Amino acid sequence: MQALKETNFKFENQTGFYRGKVRDVYYFQDKLAVVATDRISAFDVVLPRAIPYKGQVLNQIAATFLEATADIVPNWVISHPDPNVTVGINCEPFKVEMVIRGYLAGHAWREYQSGKREICGVALPEGLKENDKLPAPIITPTTKADEGHDTDISAREIVAHNIVSAADYQQLAQYTYQLFARGTQIAAERGLLLVDTKYEFGKAGDKIYLIDEVHTPDSSRYFYADGYEARQLAGETQKQLSKEFVRKWLIENNFQGKTGQSVPAMDDDWISSISERYIELFEVVTGKTFEKTDYHQINDRIQVNILQNI
Repeated sequence: MQALKETNFKFENQTGFYRGKVRDVYYFQDKLAVVATDRISAFDVVLPRAIPYKGQVLNQIAATFLEATADIVPNWVISHPDPNVTVGINCEPFKVEMVIRGYLAGHAWREYQSGKREICGVALPEGLKENDKLPAPIITPTTKADEGHDTDISAREIVAHNIVSAADYQQLAQYTYQLFARGTQIAAERGLLLVDTKYEFGKAGDKIYLIDEVHTPDSSRYFYADGYEARQLAGETQKQLSKEFVRKWLIENNFQGKTGQSVPAMDDDWISSISERYIELFEVVTGKTFEKTDYHQINDRIQVNILQNI
């Protein structure tokens, strides 16, 4: 099965390179070119096999939502020269991810289920069930780890440890609530509930920019709105669009990224099903038909498209 697992370009005017869990980043003075590969991570571990078309899905959903939120906060994008590439402003990232939750799901639910009633300094009421809507959206930030696991952190700790200044954090929080409100509105128009998501921000000079991806299946969780209430009342699993189904499969196969655990084997059928879920999410969230990229000489194509746009 063809997939873009990694790139290894050496551009003449390149000033740096960084390989993240999913993205390969090429630095050029005040610009950077970000290649969304088909790698997939879960529990902060990159899984052995790549998922066909996943990178294209992430890049093109992010492009759609960065454009749709540009009136709220300036973003890093200069151009999208390739289905898998974004060229943008080289910002200095804040060392936090602004996670915001409208429902009790995923990591927050696992913490709640373990008995915790406070996450990242935010108190949660008693009596909630998995996937219940929260009284109001809450921000539960995490540290931004260069390697290994991100960890929960409170707003107070972020400011006290000088990770982000008080003034900047206040601005990040305001942008986060506004972006989530816009994402919720757009999701509703598509028959979806935006359950939770994360935003990353950076600075170029004194200006704050929204960076990285926005409202993609890697950074967000969506439920289908139709039947949500009935499923909650019946205690049934919510029908969702996100990569949570990958996490659940891994958990069922005794993998949560912990020391000594091995990633279970992922056969072709499972890889195909993940790819299909990503494409489904693209089409539902954007309302567009997904046009599959050609994997023939994809590395050459990406290299040329970057060169023409830096």
